[in-house]
Amino acid sequence: MTAIREDARGLSLGPEAVPYILFAAFAAPTVVSLGHQVWNKESGAHGPIILGTALWLLWRVKDELKANGVPGSPILTGLGLIVSLGFYIFGRAYDFISLEVLGLYGACLSWIHAHVGVRAMLKEWFPLLYLGFIVPPPNWFMDELTAPLKLFVSTVSTDGLSAVGIPIAREGVVLTVAEYTLLVEDACSGMNSLVGLTAISLFYIYLLHNASWRYAMVLVAMVIPIAIAANIVRIVILVLLTYTYGNAVGQGFLHETAGMILFVTALLLVFLLDNLLSRVWRPEGSK
Repeated sequence: MTAIREDARGLSLGPEAVPYILFAAFAAPTVVSLGHQVWNKESGAHGPIILGTALWLLWRVKDELKANGVPGSPILTGLGLIVSLGFYIFGRAYDFISLEVLGLYGACLSWIHAHVGVRAMLKEWFPLLYLGFIVPPPNWFMDELTAPLKLFVSTVSTDGLSAVGIPIAREGVVLTVAEYTLLVEDACSGMNSLVGLTAISLFYIYLLHNASWRYAMVLVAMVIPIAIAANIVRIVILVLLTYTYGNAVGQGFLHETAGMILFVTALLLVFLLDNLLSRVWRPEGSK
Protein backbone atom coordinates (compact mmCIF):
# COMPACT_ATOMS: atom_id res chain seq x y z
CA MET A 1 0.00 0.00 0.00
CA THR A 2 2.87 2.37 0.79
CA ALA A 3 4.41 1.76 -2.63
CA ILE A 4 1.06 2.45 -4.32
CA ARG A 5 0.65 5.76 -2.45
CA GLU A 6 4.20 6.78 -3.40
CA ASP A 7 3.49 5.99 -7.08
CA ALA A 8 0.30 8.02 -6.91
CA ARG A 9 2.16 10.97 -5.43
CA GLY A 10 4.80 10.61 -8.17
CA LEU A 11 2.09 10.88 -10.84
CA SER A 12 0.40 13.90 -9.27
CA LEU A 13 0.67 17.20 -11.11
CA GLY A 14 2.79 19.78 -9.31
CA PRO A 15 2.80 23.56 -9.65
CA GLU A 16 5.27 23.33 -12.53
CA ALA A 17 2.54 21.68 -14.63
CA VAL A 18 0.13 24.61 -14.27
CA PRO A 19 1.63 26.73 -17.13
CA TYR A 20 1.43 23.74 -19.48
CA ILE A 21 -2.22 23.14 -18.59
CA LEU A 22 -3.05 26.82 -19.08
CA PHE A 23 -1.26 26.93 -22.44
CA ALA A 24 -3.06 23.77 -23.57
CA ALA A 25 -6.40 25.34 -22.62
CA PHE A 26 -5.39 28.50 -24.49
CA ALA A 27 -4.43 26.52 -27.62
CA ALA A 28 -7.38 24.09 -27.64
CA PRO A 29 -9.96 26.42 -29.30
CA THR A 30 -7.50 27.24 -32.09
CA VAL A 31 -6.78 23.55 -32.72
CA VAL A 32 -10.54 22.93 -32.92
CA SER A 33 -10.88 25.80 -35.41
CA LEU A 34 -8.04 24.35 -37.48
CA GLY A 35 -9.84 21.01 -37.55
CA HIS A 36 -13.09 22.59 -38.75
CA GLN A 37 -11.69 25.13 -41.21
CA VAL A 38 -8.38 23.79 -42.54
CA TRP A 39 -7.56 20.19 -41.67
CA ASN A 40 -10.80 18.79 -43.08
CA LYS A 41 -9.78 19.98 -46.56
CA GLU A 42 -7.24 18.42 -48.88
CA SER A 43 -5.13 21.58 -48.74
CA GLY A 44 -4.66 21.19 -44.97
CA ALA A 45 -4.74 17.43 -44.54
CA HIS A 46 -1.06 17.40 -43.58
CA GLY A 47 -1.70 19.70 -40.61
CA PRO A 48 -2.37 17.08 -37.90
CA ILE A 49 0.69 15.11 -39.00
CA ILE A 50 2.87 18.21 -38.74
CA LEU A 51 1.46 19.18 -35.34
CA GLY A 52 1.97 15.70 -33.92
CA THR A 53 5.49 15.27 -35.27
CA ALA A 54 6.48 18.83 -34.25
CA LEU A 55 5.35 18.23 -30.66
CA TRP A 56 7.27 14.95 -30.67
CA LEU A 57 10.41 16.74 -31.91
CA LEU A 58 10.09 19.38 -29.18
CA TRP A 59 9.68 16.66 -26.57
CA ARG A 60 12.72 14.92 -28.04
CA VAL A 61 14.97 18.00 -27.59
CA LYS A 62 13.51 19.28 -24.31
CA ASP A 63 16.50 18.07 -22.29
CA GLU A 64 18.93 19.83 -24.63
CA LEU A 65 16.88 23.02 -24.42
CA LYS A 66 16.95 22.90 -20.62
CA ALA A 67 20.65 22.07 -20.48
CA ASN A 68 21.69 24.84 -22.89
CA GLY A 69 19.11 27.40 -21.91
CA VAL A 70 18.99 30.37 -19.56
CA PRO A 71 15.90 32.55 -18.95
CA GLY A 72 15.39 34.92 -21.85
CA SER A 73 15.11 38.67 -21.72
CA PRO A 74 11.79 39.68 -20.07
CA ILE A 75 11.54 42.65 -22.41
CA LEU A 76 11.89 40.49 -25.54
CA THR A 77 9.50 37.90 -24.12
CA GLY A 78 6.93 40.55 -23.23
CA LEU A 79 7.19 42.21 -26.65
CA GLY A 80 6.76 38.85 -28.38
CA LEU A 81 3.70 38.05 -26.27
CA ILE A 82 2.09 41.43 -26.87
CA VAL A 83 2.49 41.18 -30.65
CA SER A 84 1.44 37.53 -30.73
CA LEU A 85 -1.63 38.05 -28.57
CA GLY A 86 -2.58 40.98 -30.79
CA PHE A 87 -2.55 38.69 -33.83
CA TYR A 88 -4.36 35.97 -31.89
CA ILE A 89 -7.17 38.20 -30.58
CA PHE A 90 -7.70 39.92 -33.94
CA GLY A 91 -7.72 36.61 -35.82
CA ARG A 92 -10.04 34.99 -33.28
CA ALA A 93 -12.43 37.95 -33.24
CA TYR A 94 -12.69 38.30 -37.02
CA ASP A 95 -12.31 34.61 -37.92
CA PHE A 96 -8.93 34.97 -39.67
CA ILE A 97 -7.56 31.52 -38.94
CA SER A 98 -4.12 32.33 -40.38
CA LEU A 99 -3.60 35.27 -38.01
CA GLU A 100 -5.04 33.31 -35.09
CA VAL A 101 -2.66 30.40 -35.57
CA LEU A 102 0.25 32.77 -36.24
CA GLY A 103 -0.49 34.48 -32.93
CA LEU A 104 -0.60 31.15 -31.12
CA TYR A 105 2.70 30.11 -32.73
CA GLY A 106 4.31 33.39 -31.71
CA ALA A 107 3.04 33.03 -28.15
CA CYS A 108 4.52 29.51 -28.06
CA LEU A 109 7.91 30.81 -29.19
CA SER A 110 7.75 33.64 -26.65
CA TRP A 111 6.94 31.17 -23.87
CA ILE A 112 9.87 28.95 -24.85
CA HIS A 113 12.11 32.01 -25.04
CA ALA A 114 11.14 33.00 -21.51
CA HIS A 115 12.41 29.64 -20.24
CA VAL A 116 15.51 28.94 -22.36
CA GLY A 117 16.50 32.14 -24.19
CA VAL A 118 17.53 32.89 -27.75
CA ARG A 119 20.79 30.93 -27.82
CA ALA A 120 19.18 27.60 -26.91
CA MET A 121 16.37 28.21 -29.39
CA LEU A 122 18.86 28.86 -32.19
CA LYS A 123 20.75 25.70 -31.28
CA GLU A 124 17.56 23.63 -31.57
CA TRP A 125 16.09 25.69 -34.39
CA PHE A 126 14.59 22.97 -36.55
CA PRO A 127 11.71 21.75 -34.32
CA LEU A 128 10.68 25.36 -33.74
CA LEU A 129 10.79 26.20 -37.45
CA TYR A 130 9.02 22.97 -38.38
CA LEU A 131 6.18 23.79 -35.96
CA GLY A 132 5.56 26.93 -38.04
CA PHE A 133 4.18 24.78 -40.87
CA ILE A 134 0.93 24.48 -38.91
CA VAL A 135 0.21 28.14 -39.75
CA PRO A 136 -2.11 27.98 -42.79
CA PRO A 137 -1.20 30.48 -45.52
CA PRO A 138 -3.91 33.10 -46.22
CA ASN A 139 -6.25 32.26 -49.07
CA TRP A 140 -5.25 35.35 -51.08
CA PHE A 141 -1.61 34.33 -50.85
CA MET A 142 -2.40 30.79 -51.97
CA ASP A 143 -4.49 32.12 -54.88
CA GLU A 144 -1.61 34.28 -56.08
CA LEU A 145 0.85 31.42 -55.70
CA THR A 146 -1.26 28.69 -57.29
CA ALA A 147 -2.44 30.71 -60.32
CA PRO A 148 0.69 30.15 -62.46
CA LEU A 149 0.96 26.53 -61.29
CA LYS A 150 -2.66 25.82 -62.22
CA LEU A 151 -2.09 27.30 -65.66
CA PHE A 152 1.16 25.36 -66.14
CA VAL A 153 -0.19 21.93 -65.14
CA SER A 154 -3.35 22.55 -67.18
CA THR A 155 -1.32 23.38 -70.28
CA VAL A 156 1.05 20.42 -69.94
CA SER A 157 -1.80 17.98 -69.24
CA THR A 158 -3.87 19.23 -72.17
CA ASP A 159 -0.96 19.12 -74.61
CA GLY A 160 -0.02 15.60 -73.49
CA LEU A 161 -3.55 14.23 -73.78
CA SER A 162 -4.10 15.90 -77.16
CA ALA A 163 -0.91 14.29 -78.43
CA VAL A 164 -2.35 10.80 -77.82
CA GLY A 165 -5.71 11.57 -79.42
CA ILE A 166 -7.90 12.53 -76.45
CA PRO A 167 -10.46 15.18 -77.57
CA ILE A 168 -9.60 17.87 -75.05
CA ALA A 169 -9.49 21.65 -75.17
CA ARG A 170 -8.38 24.25 -72.65
CA GLU A 171 -9.41 27.79 -71.85
CA GLY A 172 -7.34 29.08 -68.96
CA VAL A 173 -7.67 26.43 -66.25
CA VAL A 174 -10.98 25.07 -67.59
CA LEU A 175 -10.60 21.78 -69.47
CA THR A 176 -13.23 20.42 -71.86
CA VAL A 177 -13.01 16.72 -72.66
CA ALA A 178 -15.78 15.35 -74.89
CA GLU A 179 -19.02 16.68 -73.31
CA TYR A 180 -17.48 17.21 -69.85
CA THR A 181 -16.04 20.41 -68.41
CA LEU A 182 -13.40 20.23 -65.67
CA LEU A 183 -11.94 23.01 -63.56
CA VAL A 184 -8.34 22.66 -62.37
CA GLU A 185 -8.72 23.76 -58.76
CA ASP A 186 -6.09 24.61 -56.15
CA ALA A 187 -5.94 20.99 -55.03
CA CYS A 188 -4.70 19.98 -58.49
CA SER A 189 -2.25 22.83 -58.95
CA GLY A 190 0.62 21.29 -57.01
CA MET A 191 0.85 23.91 -54.27
CA ASN A 192 -1.11 21.91 -51.69
CA SER A 193 1.09 18.89 -52.24
CA LEU A 194 4.14 21.13 -52.30
CA VAL A 195 3.52 22.48 -48.79
CA GLY A 196 2.91 19.05 -47.27
CA LEU A 197 5.76 17.41 -49.17
CA THR A 198 8.20 20.14 -48.16
CA ALA A 199 7.30 19.86 -44.49
CA ILE A 200 7.42 16.07 -44.34
CA SER A 201 10.62 15.98 -46.42
CA LEU A 202 12.30 18.40 -44.01
CA PHE A 203 11.17 16.24 -41.10
CA TYR A 204 12.63 13.17 -42.80
CA ILE A 205 15.91 14.93 -43.59
CA TYR A 206 16.24 16.21 -40.03
CA LEU A 207 15.80 12.76 -38.52
CA LEU A 208 18.06 11.01 -40.99
CA HIS A 209 20.73 13.66 -41.61
CA ASN A 210 20.69 15.67 -38.40
CA ALA A 211 19.36 18.84 -40.10
CA SER A 212 22.22 19.42 -42.56
CA TRP A 213 20.72 22.60 -44.01
CA ARG A 214 22.70 22.66 -47.28
CA TYR A 215 21.64 19.12 -48.13
CA ALA A 216 18.10 19.89 -47.00
CA MET A 217 17.84 22.89 -49.34
CA VAL A 218 19.05 20.86 -52.31
CA LEU A 219 16.55 18.07 -51.65
CA VAL A 220 13.68 20.47 -50.97
CA ALA A 221 14.43 22.25 -54.26
CA MET A 222 13.95 18.89 -55.96
CA VAL A 223 10.61 18.43 -54.17
CA ILE A 224 9.11 21.23 -56.30
CA PRO A 225 9.31 19.47 -59.71
CA ILE A 226 8.27 16.17 -58.08
CA ALA A 227 5.11 17.77 -56.65
CA ILE A 228 4.24 19.46 -59.94
CA ALA A 229 4.87 16.29 -61.96
CA ALA A 230 2.70 14.27 -59.56
CA ASN A 231 -0.15 16.72 -60.00
CA ILE A 232 0.16 16.65 -63.79
CA VAL A 233 -0.22 12.88 -63.59
CA ARG A 234 -3.20 13.37 -61.29
CA ILE A 235 -4.97 15.67 -63.75
CA VAL A 236 -4.31 13.23 -66.60
CA ILE A 237 -5.77 10.36 -64.56
CA LEU A 238 -8.87 12.35 -63.61
CA VAL A 239 -9.43 13.48 -67.19
CA LEU A 240 -9.11 9.91 -68.45
CA LEU A 241 -11.48 8.63 -65.76
CA THR A 242 -14.03 11.31 -66.65
CA TYR A 243 -13.66 10.71 -70.39
CA THR A 244 -13.99 6.92 -70.03
CA TYR A 245 -16.49 6.47 -67.17
CA GLY A 246 -18.26 9.79 -66.84
CA ASN A 247 -18.23 12.78 -64.53
CA ALA A 248 -19.62 10.90 -61.52
CA VAL A 249 -16.60 8.59 -61.42
CA GLY A 250 -13.98 11.21 -62.22
CA GLN A 251 -15.22 13.68 -59.59
CA GLY A 252 -16.34 11.16 -56.99
CA PHE A 253 -14.40 8.96 -54.60
CA LEU A 254 -11.63 8.33 -57.11
CA HIS A 255 -10.88 12.07 -57.21
CA GLU A 256 -9.77 12.05 -53.57
CA THR A 257 -8.17 8.61 -53.89
CA ALA A 258 -6.03 9.76 -56.81
CA GLY A 259 -4.79 12.72 -54.78
CA MET A 260 -3.85 10.52 -51.82
CA ILE A 261 -2.10 7.90 -53.93
CA LEU A 262 -0.09 10.46 -55.86
CA PHE A 263 0.90 12.30 -52.68
CA VAL A 264 2.26 9.07 -51.22
CA THR A 265 3.98 8.27 -54.53
CA ALA A 266 5.61 11.72 -54.59
CA LEU A 267 6.77 11.24 -51.01
CA LEU A 268 8.30 7.87 -51.90
CA LEU A 269 10.06 9.53 -54.83
CA VAL A 270 11.56 12.06 -52.40
CA PHE A 271 12.84 9.20 -50.24
CA LEU A 272 14.28 7.46 -53.32
CA LEU A 273 15.90 10.68 -54.47
CA ASP A 274 17.45 11.13 -51.03
CA ASN A 275 18.81 7.61 -51.16
CA LEU A 276 20.43 8.21 -54.54
CA LEU A 277 21.71 11.69 -53.66
CA SER A 278 23.22 10.58 -50.36
CA ARG A 279 25.35 8.01 -52.23
CA VAL A 280 27.28 10.79 -53.97
CA TRP A 281 26.95 13.48 -51.31
CA ARG A 282 26.97 12.36 -47.72
CA PRO A 283 25.50 15.24 -45.70
CA GLU A 284 27.17 16.38 -42.53
CA GLY A 285 25.79 14.71 -39.45
CA SER A 286 24.17 11.80 -41.29
CA LYS A 287 23.53 8.78 -39.14
